[in-house]
Amino acid sequence: MKTVRIIPFLLIITFLIGCATVPLTGRQQLTIIPQYELLALSLDSYQQVMAESNLSQDREDVRMIRQVGRGIAQAAEDFLRENGLSSKIRNYQWEFNLIDNDTLVNAWCMPGGKVAFYSGILPVCQNSTGVAVVMGHEVAHALANHGGERMSQGLITQLGGVALDLALKEKSEETRMIALTAFCVGAQVGVLLPYSRLHESEADHIGLILMAKAGYDPREAVPFWERMNLEGGVRPPEFISTHPAPETRVEKLKEQMPEALQYYNP
Repeated sequence: MKTVRIIPFLLIITFLIGCATVPLTGRQQLTIIPQYELLALSLDSYQQVMAESNLSQDREDVRMIRQVGRGIAQAAEDFLRENGLSSKIRNYQWEFNLIDNDTLVNAWCMPGGKVAFYSGILPVCQNSTGVAVVMGHEVAHALANHGGERMSQGLITQLGGVALDLALKEKSEETRMIALTAFCVGAQVGVLLPYSRLHESEADHIGLILMAKAGYDPREAVPFWERMNLEGGVRPPEFISTHPAPETRVEKLKEQMPEALQYYNP
């Protein structure tokens, strides 16, 4: 009897679970969240964070964030076209905001292209090229659908596959929490469901390509991450607390640099 009961459950899970391929890396990933639901949840989460945050009034810093953002966004759309994914471009409605919070060294890009930087990360960036390192990295998370993948994992773990459809329809507080944390905005809700180190490595790789295509020197990514590592002292900032070890990250970036430089045309 137990076997009979389990079979329908497994059939439902098999039906729900889908696989997608990450551009550039070719990795197969678990995705069970319909794209329209993912975009709706990310927009809800974004609006919630914006409503609870103070936007920066520093015109120069805001201008820099938006200028770099537009360049990276254009590079991202070109990247999708070149990889035969032109149909996905319509999913991105880009926005770039700078949140006035000098104590938080962080940035994120939600599915759908809503980007936020916290002013605390700007001293580490130092200039527009440093901003491009972060912008490319965060936009890469969105291109690779890391948020959707993390949310799929979170829903399966916390709600169970059978409850997925109900959870998405109801959009309960628990579902919203999973969405916020999956989109790496955990600092706003007191809980962080961080991207895995695999996701971070993929975002580093794709981010290098994006910043190079946008006209920013990808070689500046290495000193940026070295500065970021020094920023936290004994306790690294949230932005890198679950990222690869600094030595591993720098080594990987150097390995990927020749490829990135092929896209760099200042």
